[in-house]
Amino acid sequence: MNSAMGRLIRAELRLMVRDPLVLTFVFAFPIVTMLIIGGSFGATPDPDFAGAKPSQWYVASYLTVVIAATGLIMLPVHLASYRERGVLRRFSASGFPRFSFAGAQLVVGLIVTAVAAAMLLIVAAPVYGIPAMHLPARALAGIAVGAVAFVSGGVLLGSLMPSARSAQAVGLLLFFPSFLLGSGGPPPQVMGSALRHVADVLPLTQVTKSIREPWLGLGTATNSLIIAAGLAVAATVLAARRAAL
Repeated sequence: MNSAMGRLIRAELRLMVRDPLVLTFVFAFPIVTMLIIGGSFGATPDPDFAGAKPSQWYVASYLTVVIAATGLIMLPVHLASYRERGVLRRFSASGFPRFSFAGAQLVVGLIVTAVAAAMLLIVAAPVYGIPAMHLPARALAGIAVGAVAFVSGGVLLGSLMPSARSAQAVGLLLFFPSFLLGSGGPPPQVMGSALRHVADVLPLTQVTKSIREPWLGLGTATNSLIIAAGLAVAATVLAARRAAL
């Protein structure tokens, strides 16, 4: 089983890094928008950003943009294209273990997320600096739980979509509101009450809070971490059942 899983992971990684959609939305988009948005608000502590420096607020927040792009765009399109071309049936006929494909997609998604997040921090370091983590264990737990939640959710979404085009349409429809309201857009303090209520129920908002608040020393974000962990467990279980060969 380990050998089959390893072969799948290596093959999937090679395919992922050659995909223009992955290069654009997972690697380039978060970095470019972080540089633009972070530079727009400056580096002076601002009450609209809970007293944090806006540039560092967005450095901490934009890790979740990488997570969302992987889970809502990259994986669903990739998996739906497999279903559309009949690749999944060939995997099953080739004798791969039942859960190897879903497991491989989860591992690949987490690897791509980690690499893209590292690249974002490498770019951010000389421009805005990387803020010190006030509660590193909490912040790192938020990153790990959020990545698992969205990668598993991406596997689940990809298993439900009938075609790559439908997966891309649904993924983009979910991604941009989540991006604008849940992590990469204006801070909650400047949003209207209706938008704040919408933002509060978005999974990406909870993941962002579970990372940003302990990272910047704005709070422990215990409730957000618990919600994100629940989402991760539910998405992983459902994805494993749905995407099994």
